[in-house]
Amino acid sequence: MSRSHRARRPRGTRRSRAVVGTVSVALLAGAAVGVGPTAHAGPTGGAPSAVTASAGLPTEVRFVDIAGHEGVRLAANVVAPADTSTSHPVLVFPTSWSMPQIEYLAQAKKLAARGYVVVSYNVRGFWESGGEIEVAGPEDIADASKVIDWALANTAADPEQIGMGGISYGAGISLLTAAADPRVDAVAALSGWADLVESLYSGQTQHTQATALLTGLGYLTGRPSEETAAMMERMLSGKLDGVEEVIAWAEKRSATHQVDRLNANGTAVYLANAWGDSFFSPNQYADFYEKLSGPKRLEFRPGDHATAEGLGLLGLPNDVWTNTQRWFDHHLKGVNNGIGAEPPVRIKPRGGGAYESYSSWKDVPARSEVLDFSHNSEHILSNGGSGAHAGISFLSNLLDQFVHTAPKAYLPLLPGHRAAKWQGDRLGTEREVRGTATVETTVTSSHASGTAVAYLYSVSPLGFGELITHAPATFHGQTPGRAFPLDIELFATAYDVPAGHRIALVIDGVDTLYTDHNSFGQSLVFRDTELTVPLG
Repeated sequence: MSRSHRARRPRGTRRSRAVVGTVSVALLAGAAVGVGPTAHAGPTGGAPSAVTASAGLPTEVRFVDIAGHEGVRLAANVVAPADTSTSHPVLVFPTSWSMPQIEYLAQAKKLAARGYVVVSYNVRGFWESGGEIEVAGPEDIADASKVIDWALANTAADPEQIGMGGISYGAGISLLTAAADPRVDAVAALSGWADLVESLYSGQTQHTQATALLTGLGYLTGRPSEETAAMMERMLSGKLDGVEEVIAWAEKRSATHQVDRLNANGTAVYLANAWGDSFFSPNQYADFYEKLSGPKRLEFRPGDHATAEGLGLLGLPNDVWTNTQRWFDHHLKGVNNGIGAEPPVRIKPRGGGAYESYSSWKDVPARSEVLDFSHNSEHILSNGGSGAHAGISFLSNLLDQFVHTAPKAYLPLLPGHRAAKWQGDRLGTEREVRGTATVETTVTSSHASGTAVAYLYSVSPLGFGELITHAPATFHGQTPGRAFPLDIELFATAYDVPAGHRIALVIDGVDTLYTDHNSFGQSLVFRDTELTVPLG
């Protein structure tokens, strides 16, 4: 294992629509930087207003309309150095899902003061932009290239220094555009996705809470296309009809299937995500990172979707945005700021631990230990909850990020007919879970389809368990009464298990985060169960 910089955790607008949920922090960015309602100029912009940054170059802001693919109007803003006598690197930021065009304004001003032309635009189908929501479809990628064209024609942008970035939806569109448009030299993809199938359908299980929130916000602030509406409906229905069509639709919107083009373009890719992202699990980013051959950096932190970088939208100090700036400075401007020499994988453990650095994602776990539970078979009824749970989207992982507490369960009270339970030996020293734990088991089901949700706990001597990680897995087409293998890859994490605690595995069939496919009275028998945990 290659590890460095290691410190152990010490003990002891015009449309007045309301955007709800944690992601609405971006709406506050406008107030924080003193922006009122957006008054758009024509396609080439209006009279700029000069803004003097507290440090760095004087900048100016313009609100403009840009003609996207097939002439669709994209509401945008340009924040750039006031001095246009020389060219500057250009950064293009597509907005996040449901966010208005002022989302990145605070950070754009900081970047402009450092000598960047920053063009942020509302993705088609949302707010004041035209068109319909295509979920990072071909139209969105064509739009992004049109925005680059516009920036090169209407600003002091340097055609040899082009970057893209954004949060969530903006991150996904940036990665896909960089694969399609070789002009993009560097990308900062924050809380985004590389594999949309794995993000919304991991373990062949629909992520109900996350999909419902995205769908609701999409209809509240935008106009889904007919295809998008159909896909949303199918994902929310929980039915098997049309699942293969949804998967094919999502694969076309996944950068992991275009990684060869990114590698051929030599794009410098910075990926940052949270351990508890309710929309886009860390696993899919880690897998994607390993496939990249060009300059790359991967960071994971405690929190949920966009919460690690969200406060940076208010202009507050934020390490994700600091590293975004460093990434662009190095790969677009050629600044020797050290980021290119640092270990490229950087993680922050849950529970308040210090950052750790590694030479690759594969080096994160020191080693893996197998807990053999094959001596103990478990029989449960899977259509009812046991009390084990992974919490509530956003809320639970926000608590984990800011007050270092995760969902808990009292294992002695989990009913044996609802929860399969296994525990390891008591740990003599603190142990570090780093990376991806897996479960291998053999299942006999009374029905052809079903769902199992696996939970990994750190259990105190009194039996109180704190959730380390979890993941769902769904199966279909099995012969009732016939055993079959079931492998579950849990969501990657970094968690320190205290001395004296035990590591416990719990499996039941229901979690409100997901759609389950269990039938009334369905039984599941687990045999030959092994838990592999990446322990330091």
